[in-house]
Amino acid sequence: MKKELKQQVIETIEANLAKCPNFYLVDIAGLNAEDTASLRRDCFGEGIKLTVVKNTLFHKVIERSGNKELELLVPVLEGNTAVMYCEAPAVPAKLIKKYVKAGKEKPVLKAAYVQECAFVGADKLEELINIKSREELIGDIVALLQSPIKSVISALQNAGGQTIAGVVKTLEEKKN
Repeated sequence: MKKELKQQVIETIEANLAKCPNFYLVDIAGLNAEDTASLRRDCFGEGIKLTVVKNTLFHKVIERSGNKELELLVPVLEGNTAVMYCEAPAVPAKLIKKYVKAGKEKPVLKAAYVQECAFVGADKLEELINIKSREELIGDIVALLQSPIKSVISALQNAGGQTIAGVVKTLEEKKN
């Protein structure tokens, strides 16, 4: 591969990483054409971009980034490597698990870089499945914050048209 072409591939990988901050490194070697097409179709349906990369070029991208967390992924850059780029952190993990449940040997998780953290090894699949997106976390926080407010509103509604003393009494009962 010519140096200009290598540089172009490196820039493409960097652009993909800038666009999609979460990515998974998987092994899809040995898949026949039908299974590969099925995997690509499923990835497309889930909003995942699947590309095969040269390990040496991906290693160069990691070196150029200067990111210490990304450097933890370097040891898995052996053999065939495909990258699953995504915006939602848990979607590729769920897709991989779907294939595992179906009895497929591939894809196999090598590593992942999700929410600025490196996860190395296939044993991290369950952890990755349980990661919530930013929007899900915000929703959980809002629900937690609403809970006390709902109690106060409920207490005020249960007080009916009572006086302030009745409202205070109701709130004290809720407190105890």
